Amino acid sequence: MANLSVNLCGVQFKNPVIAASGTYGFGREFNELYDIGVIGGISTKGLTLEPRLGNPVPRIAESRGVILNAVGLQNPGVEHFIEKDLEWLKATGTVVIANVAGKTLEDYENICARLDGLVDMIELNISCPNVKSGGMAFGIKPETVEEVTRYASKALKRTPLIVKLSPNVESIATNAKAAENGGASCVSLINTLTGMAIDIERRKPIIANNTGGVSGAGVKPIAVRMTYEVAQTVKIPVIGMGGITCAEDAIEFLMAGAAAVQVGTANFTDPYAMPKIIQGLNDWCDRHNVANVSELTGTLQLNGK
Repeated sequence: MANLSVNLCGVQFKNPVIAASGTYGFGREFNELYDIGVIGGISTKGLTLEPRLGNPVPRIAESRGVILNAVGLQNPGVEHFIEKDLEWLKATGTVVIANVAGKTLEDYENICARLDGLVDMIELNISCPNVKSGGMAFGIKPETVEEVTRYASKALKRTPLIVKLSPNVESIATNAKAAENGGASCVSLINTLTGMAIDIERRKPIIANNTGGVSGAGVKPIAVRMTYEVAQTVKIPVIGMGGITCAEDAIEFLMAGAAAVQVGTANFTDPYAMPKIIQGLNDWCDRHNVANVSELTGTLQLNGK
């Protein structure tokens, strides 16, 4: 049996497979199918200071190899999470990462201050592409990425900060460096790409919001490339995500420089995706005589080098 444990910013994960925000709720439904304590961690549904109803329906559409979503950060609010879900989640034995979002710099600062010390890590959602007047504005330019990161990090005394990066930018590596300069302990990427699906009979977008975030297997090559670019740029750990459906996909991200991975859309198509990926990681490491999965991080050898 390979050692699958990884350490990110002083937080110990039993394995590098984390549930991506927005695809796993707060874990209760999946725990009815299997013990969610087997996965490395959970990045919660995106939390805001106040409850949000999200965008109008329809807000999810399928396309070839991907899905589009414009849920709009529907969530019960941070206080409800603390009161109703946090202790249950912590009792499962998995790492709890609170994904948080806001409309203003002060929103981010205040929600981080409220969660400081209560969760294992905080993931800053500064790049949700389907929330009007939301975090998208902060995730585009490096100067605003650094600014919102600085606001959040100064509110945190005990909890490491992950900044989740948008791919809808000029240079994701530059934005990753900006997050690092702003005080991020770690970066995660990629958030969804912006896309559109059209109902050709109605001649209208399928999603009521018109556009949505694109995720799923079809985005993986883009996400792997961006993960590699970021890992070459920053000194802080990188969490890779985007289209992971199997252990081999996860290994690609690790070799590209990720210290851990997040699995999102695959949880919709197969609710047992993450336990299968964890088992597949162990089997691959055993077959290749890899004693510690962390040894794979950053081992990509470019052609011609």
